[in-house]
Amino acid sequence: MTTVVFVHPDGREESTTGVPGQSLMKAATSNLVDGIVGECGGDLSCATCHVFVDEAWADRLPARSPEEEGMLEATAAVPTQFSRLSCQIACSDQTDGIVVYIPDEQ
Repeated sequence: MTTVVFVHPDGREESTTGVPGQSLMKAATSNLVDGIVGECGGDLSCATCHVFVDEAWADRLPARSPEEEGMLEATAAVPTQFSRLSCQIACSDQTDGIVVYIPDEQ
């Protein structure tokens, strides 16, 4: 199991777990984490699973794909260099303990 820490806009932290290979978005929606919508179910077509990856984790993740870059241009919250779509980050030993911040709007 991979632990994922979601930090809500009000600063509240919510830890949940995901199975290896499962996206952070699926881990969030399966565990009813508020603020992660995932309208498209992880098909990289809605940008409603936008998160800001904690700076300490940003360099540990694979680079964003061109498709993810394009979808980040359509997020409700202004994207930053730490923006990712949680459907594109897989739970794994390498992401165990990852901290992501949920934007105040999706």
